[in-house]
Amino acid sequence: MPDDDLLALALVRLDEAARHLSIDPDVIEKLKYPRETTKARLMIRMDDGSRKSFMAWRCRYDDTRGPTKGGIRFHPQANGEEAEALAFWMTFKCAVMNLPYGGGKGAVRVDPRSLSRAELERLSRAYIQAFARILGPDRDIPAPDVYTNSMIMGWMADEYGQIVGESVPAVITGKPLALGGSLGRDDATARGGYYLVRHLAADAGLGAPMRVAIQGFGNAGRHIARLLAADGHRIVAVSDSEGAVFAHGGLDLERLEAAKNAGRSVLSTADGDRHHACSAEDLIATDCDLLVPAALENMIHGRNAASVQARVILELANGPVTPEADGILARNGVVVLPDILANGGGVTVSYFEWVQNRQGYYWTLEEVHERLRTIMEREGRAIWTTSKEAGITVRTGAYVHALRRLAAAIEAHGTQQFFAAG
Repeated sequence: MPDDDLLALALVRLDEAARHLSIDPDVIEKLKYPRETTKARLMIRMDDGSRKSFMAWRCRYDDTRGPTKGGIRFHPQANGEEAEALAFWMTFKCAVMNLPYGGGKGAVRVDPRSLSRAELERLSRAYIQAFARILGPDRDIPAPDVYTNSMIMGWMADEYGQIVGESVPAVITGKPLALGGSLGRDDATARGGYYLVRHLAADAGLGAPMRVAIQGFGNAGRHIARLLAADGHRIVAVSDSEGAVFAHGGLDLERLEAAKNAGRSVLSTADGDRHHACSAEDLIATDCDLLVPAALENMIHGRNAASVQARVILELANGPVTPEADGILARNGVVVLPDILANGGGVTVSYFEWVQNRQGYYWTLEEVHERLRTIMEREGRAIWTTSKEAGITVRTGAYVHALRRLAAAIEAHGTQQFFAAG
């Protein structure tokens, strides 16, 4: 199976989890296919007066447990199949975190770095114009994803409000604080992973201080680096799309932050003294205790998984490890804390934002952090226990944990056995 067939790869996880549960075939049939995928061509006026079109998608995978929830990514390689796979993962992630949501995902095939700010706003609003009929706070709730941010979400929420004729802040999460966003949303994905790895560190054989390598120094990667460094752990390697740097004694995070804030690659900090340049592929094989993939899908695969030296992998990205790589890592004793658990902090705080929008009452940062920590530790402990009791990987344990909840909701509508008996 090719590594880029994302939905087929995702469904491998479903089949593996189903082997460990006694569930009705109706459940698997419902979860094998997305409920609906909508495709649209967005046409916008460019700054030079020309018109340009961009392909866009929105997938609502399953809404058995509630309205669909998932980010919108702007990426030059985005496509409908990827959106469906990501929506599948969101379905299971929301079930893992026990949120009253199903899974959704959206995408636009564009390199946002090639657009002016005004063109980016037009594109963001055009997305909502194309998909407004399938969105809504009780139907489908977008959020930020790759190359989208709070300002883009603010534009989108404003456009939706103009279309329906009223302010509906709960239609989109990840908005600026001034427009109904939640405190704690900016670092939620990383913070959730941080709470998880801190809670399970002893169980997973991690000591202190840890040596940490982070693949992808974007929003999630930068935040997890700060959080772990503040606890005394050493960040020994980081990468972005242009390359990587490492330092056995620990990288200078202030230099890395300054480079990224100036629009430069982490590679620009290499000095041959403390920061040494290396390839992004070399980072996978870094001698470290904790490896954090925080970039894109399929970054650890059958051709490089055997080179992983980390004791634990914390998946802050979606789908960074292929099923083939999973088998290699398991045989080598590497513990993988899977994406549908490890990066669940983002959707959890998005849920908090949605709740606050609907209540019109907003929580303190301390309340957000405490609620997130409680959920990450509760679900992480339940999944760790499931995996150990059943003798399965933590990833399969997470899918079993989610599938139990999804199956209960699907079976509550009646199964073949129920209707045949009637």
